[in-house]
Amino acid sequence: MDSELDLQALGFSSPDQKRGSLVIAGPCSAESQQQVMHIAEALSRYGLGLYRAGIWKPRTRPGDFQGVGSQGLPWLQKVRQRTGMQVAVEVATPWHAEQALAHHMDVMWIGARSTANPFTVEEIARALKGTNIPVLVKNPISPDLSLWIGAMERFNKHGLKKIGAIHRGFSCYAKSALRNPPQWEIPLELKRRIPDLPLIHDPSHTTGDRELLYETAKKALHLQMDGLMIEVHHQPEKALSDSHQQITPQMFQHLLEQLNIEINNEPGAKAEELVHLRQQIDQLDDRLLEIMGQRMQVSQEIAHVKAKHRLNLLQKERWQKLMARRVARGQQKGMSRRFIESVFKIIHKESLERQKDKQNQDASAGRKHEHHR
Repeated sequence: MDSELDLQALGFSSPDQKRGSLVIAGPCSAESQQQVMHIAEALSRYGLGLYRAGIWKPRTRPGDFQGVGSQGLPWLQKVRQRTGMQVAVEVATPWHAEQALAHHMDVMWIGARSTANPFTVEEIARALKGTNIPVLVKNPISPDLSLWIGAMERFNKHGLKKIGAIHRGFSCYAKSALRNPPQWEIPLELKRRIPDLPLIHDPSHTTGDRELLYETAKKALHLQMDGLMIEVHHQPEKALSDSHQQITPQMFQHLLEQLNIEINNEPGAKAEELVHLRQQIDQLDDRLLEIMGQRMQVSQEIAHVKAKHRLNLLQKERWQKLMARRVARGQQKGMSRRFIESVFKIIHKESLERQKDKQNQDASAGRKHEHHR
């Protein structure tokens, strides 16, 4: 799939010109004309080129704020008239797309929930057929790269050429510090498959927490993503949606100033290649630690089951079979027996210690309970 999305022609600009980063910003939801204009005027002073606001909000619960609807589209037209910024909205149905076209929106984006449904994407793509509107497609909620690419291909199939992608992380049932863990390997693979596709990171939805925006945004830029989509509200604590992840215009300016500092003291093209590879190592290590933490949690649950059925902590036969399987699997992937055995011996030792500690804690809690009885 080819993409002819000209980011500079779209007005994707940023006060952070030294990095060449592209920034889209604005409130999660358009709440009132006054709110929309207040934020827009503040952001325009920082040189922002593309302003975003949610008009229709696909909320998880029916009682949550659903957005102001099409009455908010004229507010965005006024933003463009007063500030010169281009404006972007999310569309989730063909009718949304038709309304956005009728009000001359400059850019549309497809949300994660919509991307996950090929029927919805196809219907929106048909509604936009024959137009030249730029479309940015967020990754689906699940970590499914084919589904993400397929959504962009549907727009391309209906003649839309100005296509880009937005990475906003993926839903994860396991407990995580981030709202939607980024799983960086997926956008990196997208970039490898479609090198010329503009790829923008959304740290607001990835983190769900304004305090974590900087580190996540910095990593995205270090991974050579083309820019950022950031949610900005003049009073985040009073926002009708996603209040914890939005930042004030002043915080937005400070964030961009921070991101302008790039740590790379190794000169030359070889250094750039080395930095890119090291970044891949970093994101893989992060993934390993996350998986390891999940493994240790399961080990503690196993300790409870072993105590319940009066089983020994060390199940020697199970351990021997496990080690044999891990060694065979590791050797298939080019790793030595010595390396695999040493790694899993350490993991197994730590697992047994966790189980022992867990059983001791449970036993102590049981004795206290009996004493109080």
